[in-house]
Amino acid sequence: MERYAEYHNSGIALVPSIPVGWESKPLKYVAECNKRVLSESTNEETEITYIDIGSVNYGHGICETQLFSFGNAPSRARRIVQTGDIIISTVRTYLKAIAYISEEYNYCICSTGFAVFTPKIGINKKYLFYALNADWFVSDVERRSVGVSYPAITSTALATLKTILPPFDEQERIVVYLDRRTAEIDTLLADHQLQAEMLDTYKLELIAETVIKGLDKSTPTKDSGVDWIGEVPKHWDVTKTKWMFEIVKRIYGKEDRNVLSITQRGIKVRDVESNDGQLAESYTNYQVVNVNDFAMNSMDLLTGWVDCSQFEGVTSPDYRVFRFFSEKVQCHNYYKYLFQMCYKNRIFYRLGQGVSNLGRWRLQADQFLNMRLPQPPVEEQERIATYLDEKTAKIEALITDINAQIEKLKQYRQIVIHDAVTGKIKVTEEE
Repeated sequence: MERYAEYHNSGIALVPSIPVGWESKPLKYVAECNKRVLSESTNEETEITYIDIGSVNYGHGICETQLFSFGNAPSRARRIVQTGDIIISTVRTYLKAIAYISEEYNYCICSTGFAVFTPKIGINKKYLFYALNADWFVSDVERRSVGVSYPAITSTALATLKTILPPFDEQERIVVYLDRRTAEIDTLLADHQLQAEMLDTYKLELIAETVIKGLDKSTPTKDSGVDWIGEVPKHWDVTKTKWMFEIVKRIYGKEDRNVLSITQRGIKVRDVESNDGQLAESYTNYQVVNVNDFAMNSMDLLTGWVDCSQFEGVTSPDYRVFRFFSEKVQCHNYYKYLFQMCYKNRIFYRLGQGVSNLGRWRLQADQFLNMRLPQPPVEEQERIATYLDEKTAKIEALITDINAQIEKLKQYRQIVIHDAVTGKIKVTEEE
């Protein structure tokens, strides 16, 4: 790839030099900021298509929108965007929520948590998007943000940050080049992401099939009498949760145990010294969790989880901790797979109640205890768990490898953009 003959100082700390003939200018001189706002007198029945901060992913742009009547829309749904605008989040800047407004989103409404930049005459709109999407500019936004847990930058401060401008004809060539190169990379990314999703789906189907049907598919079966279970091997029992498990709530009263969090990667020891996530003022009212206790977030049946603990510790009093009756010990791993399948396949969700759109869809204790579950002989439970441990480990290793390739492709995509918009490479007509 050809380089420029001469470079000069850019005046930008993160990009020390740019080609001679290129300029660096504060954003406010190349784009107008927040020029269109939805009137407060808008008819309440007017439908708006809304773009929120969480709807924009770094490198992927706008992933979803929401439809509201103006009267029911969030109060922050006020900024009007048009084709060619660039939106940049000014709150939670670590999310790197930056997007180009294509024709599909013309006259949508975005959150006031975005700064909306409209390129001025003489600036290629798509080029400016690529320049503002480059790693060095995103890093500059984060560096200038204020706040630890909720970093933010004002639109005014954002508009003072410098961007890099080649002559207009070069802007156009760079856009053609980057449109083509990023499309090629995005195709590869989509293929890899599809592979990872297919493997994850296969893993979930394998677990569901195995914990309910067993390992030997030639075994005679019987109707379980439970719609989500269906047929089970004839020699298995179908029993209620309350006949195998007891719910236990033991408030510890001290703060000398590990604090445990229930994540979708399992039960983890929490670093209470960090500022990550929501932290309690005191852990004295937390409940005991011992090794081989099960713990579940029964308050959120969409994004919550359940796991069998490998740790001694304490966890939120709002979670449900339960264990096998001492005289009815079964295979912990088998029931871990079964309960996690009930989360993934929305079995718990079907039995829950509450306000789902507010994240308050709960599985009440009586519903949980009266759930009917398959109960293979203990030795068979152990064989199933061992088989699933081996199979899922192999699948997860493949997924991890694919995700590593995805991250490399994302990094490469950003390098391609960075090199083009900083003049590290010279884009010619033939590129």
